[in-house]
Amino acid sequence: MEEPDGTVEPPDDVPPVSAERLVDGEEVLDEPRRYPSTAGGAFYLLVLAVSVIGIGVVVWGDWRTGTRWVGAALAFGAAVRVVLPSRDAGMLAVRSKLLDALMLGAVGAAFFFLAATIPNQPG
Repeated sequence: MEEPDGTVEPPDDVPPVSAERLVDGEEVLDEPRRYPSTAGGAFYLLVLAVSVIGIGVVVWGDWRTGTRWVGAALAFGAAVRVVLPSRDAGMLAVRSKLLDALMLGAVGAAFFFLAATIPNQPG
């Protein structure tokens, strides 16, 4: 609610702390930083690296094999997102755990489905 002097009071349901100190809506006490800060960050880089390899295979080799590499990387990312807690998921955590896992899994499955069902083209 805005005061007569132009200041705005924060709502009661929002804690008065910076966003960096909030994890899943709760304030994190002064905890020493871990290096690497999340295991999910390392897994994210692995998913990214395997996807880049898969794209390279698509460009310079068999497109079906490369597509399967990318699909496998995304399916692995979905599995890791399900297993790791939200605090440790790193850049694999975008939305809720269920939505992240479903989206990664669905896109990974779509890549496998496309690689298996698209017929060879004559030529």
